[in-house]
Amino acid sequence: MTTGNAQTGDRPYAWFIVTLCMIAYIFSFIDRQILALMIEPIRKDLAISDTEFSLLHGLAFSIFYATMGIPIARLADTRSRPLIISAGVFLWSLATAATGLGKNFIHVFIARMGVGVGEAALSPAAYSMIADMFPKKSLGRALAVYSIGSFIGGGLAYLIGGGVVALVGDVESVALPVIGDVRSWQVVFFAVGLPGILLALLFLLTVKDPPRTADHDPGLPLSAVASFIGKNRRFFIAHYGGFTLCALSLFALMSWTPAYLIRVHHLTTAQTGFILGVTLLVANVGGVLASGWLTDHFEKHGRRDAPMRAGMIGAAALTPAIFLFPYAPTLTLSIALIAIALFFASFPLATSAAAMQIASPPAMRAQVSAIFLFLNSVFGLAVGGTLIALTTDFVFRSDLMVGHSAALIGGIGAIGATLLLRSGLKPYAALVSAK
Repeated sequence: MTTGNAQTGDRPYAWFIVTLCMIAYIFSFIDRQILALMIEPIRKDLAISDTEFSLLHGLAFSIFYATMGIPIARLADTRSRPLIISAGVFLWSLATAATGLGKNFIHVFIARMGVGVGEAALSPAAYSMIADMFPKKSLGRALAVYSIGSFIGGGLAYLIGGGVVALVGDVESVALPVIGDVRSWQVVFFAVGLPGILLALLFLLTVKDPPRTADHDPGLPLSAVASFIGKNRRFFIAHYGGFTLCALSLFALMSWTPAYLIRVHHLTTAQTGFILGVTLLVANVGGVLASGWLTDHFEKHGRRDAPMRAGMIGAAALTPAIFLFPYAPTLTLSIALIAIALFFASFPLATSAAAMQIASPPAMRAQVSAIFLFLNSVFGLAVGGTLIALTTDFVFRSDLMVGHSAALIGGIGAIGATLLLRSGLKPYAALVSAK
């Protein structure tokens, strides 16, 4: 493996890799998020409850996204990262298309598991490559550019999904060559899944693995990673815990606001897709870029806790908006509050990655990231999403209260995140200073 100074952020090719990683992230979030928009037709056709739907959207995806992330990250610390990403993009794209073939709960559950396996390959390898190409002073911006892919993807998922639903109109089934008759919601999964196969091929043919930093040691075992985390547990408890709770709040908004708008404000799936698609593209993309700028601003002004502080600011500002959106008296005000909440909920995405990459030794960056993504997936998406569904089904006992459930669980998460991230400011600064 080539060594030396690999931080080549001033070269156009480094930004090309970041951009292509961002495009892969866009595809991943389209394929991940499209299920949330299709909640009502899927619940109707499969005859399932909110709690069962939350298992499809959260648990099914998270099972292998979480468990496969760490061994795949181990490979990313020692093997070709572009090859790992290409294989992941191919697998999750195929699994997304396969979701469109689902005839019952089990079929869709298995397909969603496949999406999780494929997407587990992307972020640990991408984080590791980007950290090897950019110096600390510009790492925040590079990771922000990568991170906006999630929200561009989330926004496009709603726009594309709503557009396809509007295109097929009220037709209950569509006849496709070879496959036969399928429901309109199933067509959406074919439309968003299959193009990713071409992206996998493009990534494989155009991206070369950047040289790893000079102190990279490909022989570090997982026990060494665990030892490093244990020695710096005050920082990692604050980081892993705080940013996981931020993820819970973000997923609460992204996963359940479609149901809220459809059920409470009586919007169609196409209308919901357009409104939330535009909202995510503006609010979340703006939030990620703002957080990256804020991190670099703090860094330039001597704040050693820059990414943690920026993440804490986002969590604190998110809290009032997420609590209030279901109580808004009009649809316009509710959407405005959702947009504000999404803006600040996106702050932790780039800041959490920057803090991990700066604080961790190069040889374990992907594995440290994978552990974080494991916690995000299990507790932020699977547990958080199911708690919201359980609150709707068994506490409020009304489908119309889904917005209140999302606000309650997401708001509590935002408060906890603010407190945990605040507790991690000094431990992070001390860890960075000691490097």
